[in-house]
Amino acid sequence: MEKLANKVAVITGGNSGIGFATARIFVAEGAKVLIVGRREDAVEDAVVALGPRATGLVGDVADLTTHERVAALVAERFGKADIYMANAAGIRIQPSLVVTPGDYDGQFLANARGTFFGVQKIAPVLRDGGAILLTSSIASRKVLDGHAVYAGSKAAIEAFARNWALEFKDRRIRVNVLSPGPTDTPIIGKLGVAAQALSQVEEQAAQAIPFGRMGRAEELAQAALFLCSAESEFVTGVNLAVDGGITLT
Repeated sequence: MEKLANKVAVITGGNSGIGFATARIFVAEGAKVLIVGRREDAVEDAVVALGPRATGLVGDVADLTTHERVAALVAERFGKADIYMANAAGIRIQPSLVVTPGDYDGQFLANARGTFFGVQKIAPVLRDGGAILLTSSIASRKVLDGHAVYAGSKAAIEAFARNWALEFKDRRIRVNVLSPGPTDTPIIGKLGVAAQALSQVEEQAAQAIPFGRMGRAEELAQAALFLCSAESEFVTGVNLAVDGGITLT
């Protein structure tokens, strides 16, 4: 039996990495999925790969009008949504002493403000009994070199989740957080890691992780499925680390 049969899910950053893997498993489990991404070509390619149950919207979560467009499209095409996954994020790894206001704002606008107003705008068209899932990071709890701003932005959304879990309780909307550890996704290349250095980065990450390897996007997607399906209907306000145990080290 499909775990998300007849459900409607919205996933920001759903055109690649963890977001795309989650969209794919949601579609396989019977959901109609609206993915949101910044690059038109990437969104179009993802929709084609996901098939007829997928719809795409091009927009930047740092732009508040994007969230208004998402809510309007949900209302027009589906009536209501059942799942909202705030997954889109920005990251720039650098020492705190060289962070500029632009560097800081870029990460907080996409990660914290984008998540906050995304939830605010989707809430009126989110079905009672639905699920909200915020993608955070183990960086909010484990100190990583050059991650201070990124970690702060992710800590903010974890605070949002705890508050929302109680704010939305009367509507039985569950609010949870998914915190990935090092995961093998295209974001590694976007951080400026040269192709020839990828294997070294992966090897270093594997040595630091108790399970001896990086996570796979599909593994994060399976955790997202659990937190957004009826299998976790009595779970709210949790922060699930899917990290191979690295947070423990």
